[in-house]
Amino acid sequence: MDSVVSEGVTEGVSPAFVPAQPSSGHGAPPAVARQEELQEELQAWQTDRTRAPIATKIVVAGGFGVGKTTLVTAVSEIQPLQTEALMTTASEDTDDLTATPDKTTTTVAMDFGRITLDDDLVLYLFGTPGQQRFWFMWDDLVRGAIGAVVLADTRRLPDCFPALDYFESCGLPYVVAVNHFDGSDEFAADDVREALTVPPHIPVLIMDARKRISVVETLLALVGHALDATPE
Repeated sequence: MDSVVSEGVTEGVSPAFVPAQPSSGHGAPPAVARQEELQEELQAWQTDRTRAPIATKIVVAGGFGVGKTTLVTAVSEIQPLQTEALMTTASEDTDDLTATPDKTTTTVAMDFGRITLDDDLVLYLFGTPGQQRFWFMWDDLVRGAIGAVVLADTRRLPDCFPALDYFESCGLPYVVAVNHFDGSDEFAADDVREALTVPPHIPVLIMDARKRISVVETLLALVGHALDATPE
């Protein structure tokens, strides 16, 4: 995984251990001056030896074509890893494209992205494949995660039931994020909660997986919920 390192730090040299050079008589030695510049560039959390960047794993799940890849792509600060494959006539009987007729590819393994939410909080996002034939991969993708985002499409709410049942059974904290598609009816979060019989303590949000700020708000809600559910 990528590590969080200040851009100004020379590879292989820690600014705290730059050797002092003899003074040339014209101000501070070059190495000392460079060290001072590097220290100014560092953020407070980078010089605090008691703190380290916290890397956490988030799973993004839901039904086929609900927007998981779109969510990871919209928010990732690195080039996201995608395992998209072209859809062929072989899947016509199993992959329902009624609600997403323009969809031509599908995730066959996972999506991966990264976002830094705070100075010392980095989220690694793992998107699961949606079709039933790939569900066997979920156990591996979920291992080590602090929580999950379950994406829902109001036109196909039953598609998210398998993800809801999975996270309920394994005890992983999750939030329900209703991805609003153009042309679909808008429903209040409470209406979706009732339709899915989601418990009152589980956050239900209305969001747009194409918009970064909307995704960030969803991830923040999940992190907060995960901390409340597992404060240790």
